[in-house]
Amino acid sequence: MAESVVSNVAARLEDLVIEEAKFLRGVADQVKHLQMELVWMKSFLKEADSRQAENEMVRMWVAEIREIAYDAEDVIETFALKIASRRRGGISNFIKRSACIFKEGWMLHKVRSDIEGIISRITDLVRRLQSYGIKELSDGASSSSSSKRQQLRQSYPHMKEPNAVGLDNAIKELVSVLVDEGRHFRVASICGMGGLGKTTLAKKVYHHAQVRNHFKYFVWAYISQQCQRRTVWRGILSGLGLIDEKGGILLDMGDQDLAAKLYEFLRENKCLVVLDDIWTTEDWDAISPAFPMEEETGSKILLTSRNKDVAWHADPRGCLHELQFLTDEDSWKLFQHIAFPRSDSAGYVIEEKMEELGKDMVKQCAGLPLAIVVLGGILVTKHSLNDWQIVHENVKSYLRRGRSWGIHEAIALSYDNLPPHLKPCFLYLSVFPEDYKIHVGKLIKLWVAEDIVSLAESEENGEEMIEDVAEGYLSELVERYMVLVGERDVSSKIKTCWMHDLIRDFCLLKAKQENFTYVLDRFQMEQAEASILSPLISKVRRLGINDSFLINRIKSPHLRSALFFDQYFERELLERSPLSKWLGEEDYGESFTIVDACLESLRWVSWLCELRHKTRGLTRYICNNFKLLRILDFGDANILFLRILLLSDIGSLIHLRFLSLGRCAFAAMLPSFISKLRFLQTLDLRDCVGVYVPNVLWKMERLRHLYLPQKMVSTRIKLKLNTLKNLQTLVNFNTKNCYLENIYCMKYLRELGIRTPFIVENFKEDSNLNTPVITSKHLRSLSIIKNDDDHESIDPRHLTYLLSSCHNVCELHLSAEIRKLPEPQHIPSNIAHIYLARAMLDEDPLPTLQNLPNLRILELEESAFVGMVMICSAQGFPLLHSLSIISQTNLEELRVNEGAMPNLHHLRIADCRKLKMLPNELRFVTTLKELKIEGMPKAFKDKLVEGGEDSYKVQHVPSIIFQNCDY
Repeated sequence: MAESVVSNVAARLEDLVIEEAKFLRGVADQVKHLQMELVWMKSFLKEADSRQAENEMVRMWVAEIREIAYDAEDVIETFALKIASRRRGGISNFIKRSACIFKEGWMLHKVRSDIEGIISRITDLVRRLQSYGIKELSDGASSSSSSKRQQLRQSYPHMKEPNAVGLDNAIKELVSVLVDEGRHFRVASICGMGGLGKTTLAKKVYHHAQVRNHFKYFVWAYISQQCQRRTVWRGILSGLGLIDEKGGILLDMGDQDLAAKLYEFLRENKCLVVLDDIWTTEDWDAISPAFPMEEETGSKILLTSRNKDVAWHADPRGCLHELQFLTDEDSWKLFQHIAFPRSDSAGYVIEEKMEELGKDMVKQCAGLPLAIVVLGGILVTKHSLNDWQIVHENVKSYLRRGRSWGIHEAIALSYDNLPPHLKPCFLYLSVFPEDYKIHVGKLIKLWVAEDIVSLAESEENGEEMIEDVAEGYLSELVERYMVLVGERDVSSKIKTCWMHDLIRDFCLLKAKQENFTYVLDRFQMEQAEASILSPLISKVRRLGINDSFLINRIKSPHLRSALFFDQYFERELLERSPLSKWLGEEDYGESFTIVDACLESLRWVSWLCELRHKTRGLTRYICNNFKLLRILDFGDANILFLRILLLSDIGSLIHLRFLSLGRCAFAAMLPSFISKLRFLQTLDLRDCVGVYVPNVLWKMERLRHLYLPQKMVSTRIKLKLNTLKNLQTLVNFNTKNCYLENIYCMKYLRELGIRTPFIVENFKEDSNLNTPVITSKHLRSLSIIKNDDDHESIDPRHLTYLLSSCHNVCELHLSAEIRKLPEPQHIPSNIAHIYLARAMLDEDPLPTLQNLPNLRILELEESAFVGMVMICSAQGFPLLHSLSIISQTNLEELRVNEGAMPNLHHLRIADCRKLKMLPNELRFVTTLKELKIEGMPKAFKDKLVEGGEDSYKVQHVPSIIFQNCDY
């Protein structure tokens, strides 16, 4: 871990000498000297890092090295900040200029002194390391390790997920009891210690075909250790589609209303609710009022818990399944699945000695699946007998020291075996809340903004961007099962990921020990005394904040990252607001008078003033006390009104690289001095409503990811973006507020999101006379979405013109009226995923799309096609894997000629209520694994169930799921 920190800080200092040359005059030589000293110190770290466990003194020295590196970075960045702020001050007269020069001279002297002190600390520390026998090691292995990592990324394009070894009988048992309407119970429970596979079993049952056919509605809720019943209820209601989880403050409801709404829906409908990881009976009592436990209903609850008492308490008549440890045979099967994913094709055979070592290590896991998975994740990267012997010796060393071997030891060993570049990437994940779905795109942007990923490695690999390196790092963590995959895209890239709670517990502990991250939440702050808490966070550099106003208790000027995941702000303000009456807590009654109305208006004014005062104080505190911030993320915080108020002070955070404001409640103006954030890489305004964006973004030339507001306040002056040559992401671009030709300059663009209006000015019918819109060879994702207030359709000629320059696009998302698709030759042949909605196509889209050679996913949703018949020709859609036809209200007939869709695995038909039947030729599509029929007439369903007149068409399909087909 320290090796990576020192390496990144040394590289950062080298960059600072170049970036801040005009500010660092007079100390540049000292900074270069410091950077060389850090590089030299790094050569001792590899051995020191490996010997931490054996000696407390070495562990302290390694921690000191890490702090020295951080202090070095702080000294230089603080100096640059002070010089920059003074030179921005607009000093006009000679005396003030002289005073400024004197102060700069004093600061130069101080920074020289600070650097000399740090170099002295390095020299003393290296002397102590040498006296202890820790040797200087060459860094020559770095390039070979880099190439090895590149090979690993290429070798595992589709990493396997842990399978359900030993769970077959449990799956059958739970499925049978959940679909048995004769058994009058409400709750089925899965209990067992952490790491036994409760969530894995619950997921297998949740997605089982019989369960899917039995229930109409499904929702999964993660219950954190600090259970918040309001959060749980809102999450379930959102999952059932009953409320918009991202809805505004006016859509909020009181706790009683939430519980009543959920209760009624569960009582009247057949729903399966999974409550994953309930800790205590008190947690159950808190959330159970929303579940109809005594009334007759077809809904059931599947819960998982480490505490068997929770299961009996929830429903004494319910079904309880206690998970057992794996047998030796199943343990070895699971281990093989993880440790040897390539054994059939890699050309090597498991040596007898390796198998012997493997079985001995697996035996120490005592049948605990998570421990086996983590152990396998260590050994999946070890391909020699010597490597296996080293890991085996590490396992034995725990036993020799009188320690037990279990999941915590396995995770610790896995962490110790991570290469230096992966340790900070892993520890950074601790900043996210429990059971949080981590969006990989955002995670990678955060890693890059934090300098956790080395730019040097991307330069080693030619055109590979630093984001590609970061993506490779994540794949390595997944390969080792330290991180679990949530969703993948059409090219198998990871879209979301998450951490097992036991691995997250270790990650939190280790991150705190390393002073790497700290998580602020209300429960923790209430439990800890200020005297104990203060030293822990006095030099903290990264904060995950679950209660926004706790930030006022942080006094660390070293803070680099603040990520807000607020759970309390909105509700507490609501409880004191005039909105509380709308939430059913008070009733105006019939005697409401003009006096009452005036008083009510005063209450609104008072409440809004209080809100503004509190948020103003919060944001000023952040901007005044954390000048070295690189990341400020409000994207996941439920704090309305806050974002725009923050911006009046934001210009002082000149080191900021990642700024996400989340959603704003009211129209406001983005201040022009945001352009002072010259290091900014990511600016996320996508959820801001009615925001005026001044024409200053062109000054922020380091921007790599720009998310404009969905709806901007229009002005006569369009945004100039042609200087943003490093942009990789541009979302919510439109031709009303931006110049279309500016996209031409963006050579590295990977994702382009267009909001209507989209008009090509001075368009000429002969496309050969038009300059290409897009020149980036890297563009992979293109979306065009119609704004609700835009009543114009897109000219099909303009769409053709745009697509003609998108040669490498893999994903096309089109949700706008176009009336006609471009000709096949104008649609990029690399497209693998197409989403069409609201296109209002008059002509059948299948003949145009069926010959795209790489198309794997096709989604035709709401009013994509307004005709009555769709026909797929023989040999059409050669690689299509998934087809969804949803809400095509006029569609009466779907024809599929024999030989079409030879690789189709998933077919979904939903809300096409005029469709009479499935095509007869579907019986020839032998690859079909899953058929989903949703929101269709009962007569349509009856034809397909066993014994129905069309059942022969789908009898070969293993999983057929009917939902909402009873009207």
